[in-house]
Formats: sequence, C-alpha cells, structure tokens
Amino acid sequence: MDVNKEGAGMVGIGSDHAAFDFKEEIKIYLLDRGFDLKDFGCHSRERIDYPLIGEAVARAVSMGRCERGLIFCGTGVGISIAANKIKNVRAVVCSEPYSAKLSRLHNNTNVLSIGARVVGIELAKMIIDIWLETPYEGGRHQKRVEMINALKAE
Repeated sequence: MDVNKEGAGMVGIGSDHAAFDFKEEIKIYLLDRGFDLKDFGCHSRERIDYPLIGEAVARAVSMGRCERGLIFCGTGVGISIAANKIKNVRAVVCSEPYSAKLSRLHNNTNVLSIGARVVGIELAKMIIDIWLETPYEGGRHQKRVEMINALKAE
C-alpha cells in the first residue's frame, strides 16, 4: 500500500488525553509519508473533554479548512458522536479496514475515528491508509449522502 499526500489536502487530527500518545505516533507516521497535518490537540496528557476536540476537527472539515479529519479517544465513540453533530460531517468509528473502505466508497465519510484503547497502532495505520486512499464512489450513493446531510440541517 503506497499512500502519500499526492492529491490529498490538509488532514486535521485530534485526540483527547486518553489517545494523546496514539495521536502523536499517527502524526509521525503520516508526516513521514508526506501528509499535510493540522493538529487540533490535545497537546499533552492533561485531561481534556473529547467533545471539544471532535468539534474542532469536524468544524475544520465542515468549513473546508481540512479535506478530512482523524480523531481519537479511548473507544473512538464519544469523539465521533461530537464530530457528527457538525453540519456536513460524516464521521465513522472503525476498528478494521473493511468498514473504513466501505465508509469512503459508499458514505463519503470525511472524518475517521479510532479508539486508542481498542485498536493497536499497526492496525490503526492500516485502517487510516485504506481510508485515506479510498475515493468516494458517488453515483447511486450520492442520494443517500445528501439525505444524511439534510438530516443535520434540521
């Protein structure tokens, strides 16, 4: 698998304190591969509320400042719930590559969430690689993506 920044825009990244070390390792991995990253925190192991980070990354994606976002907390669930409250964000929690790939192909997910206490770092790298390299298929899936986006507009 040869994922690099060719054609990829800015990737936002963020975590709570429980996933700080995990985020830092993923950051190094992606920077070494040439990705442009914007780190939305946290910046230490000091306790922070994950909704703040999920919101920050999601807003950057929603506003077009980042093409996609990567968010991490203990399980990946809480931070993804927060991110999904932001208009035009479709965040997915993944613990294996197949769902990551299909979430891109069919749902045009733009934020990926992984649980640092659930997924090992090497598996996380595989999930991220597949998610970043998989394009949105569009076509018959576009109507459903538009329906999802409309739900958030209520």
